[in-house]
Amino acid sequence: MADAVAAVLEQWRRERPDIDVRPIGVVGRIMRISRMWDKEIKDFLAGHGLEPGEFDVLSTLRRSGEPYELTAGTFLKTSLVTTGAITLRVDRMEDKGLVTRVRDTADRRSVKIRLTDLGLEVIDRVLPLHVANEGRLLEALGQEEREHLAATLAALLESYGDTPPPR
Repeated sequence: MADAVAAVLEQWRRERPDIDVRPIGVVGRIMRISRMWDKEIKDFLAGHGLEPGEFDVLSTLRRSGEPYELTAGTFLKTSLVTTGAITLRVDRMEDKGLVTRVRDTADRRSVKIRLTDLGLEVIDRVLPLHVANEGRLLEALGQEEREHLAATLAALLESYGDTPPPR
């Protein structure tokens, strides 16, 4: 059975046989699956009292290693969100007791965002469940297919300059 994008491709081939519409087969499918996965992940995290942006903050701080803190500037470089968006997000998370802001002892003008004990407990509890949920989203693929897809998508991202920030 064909997916919805296959029907779109067939329509374009019929209506515009002069155009090679194969790129729609890749881009259209990636966009559709992205929207589906965004909803699945948002719903999953909501079940744990988190928004996707909050999970992103918690996981970024957790994987940074002890003391689970980053300067606001470093955080902005790794998260690709605007200053205003991160300020609002951190404000909400501070109200929930998940993070705190602390002055950088080396540079008093700089502020660090740090996981609280509650934030650490939440991310350590939710992360394994989140990874299992993402595994569920990939159940239709075998391990070899998953690895091939990951490598292909990584190559595509790298071609757009999506590389890790310098250490």
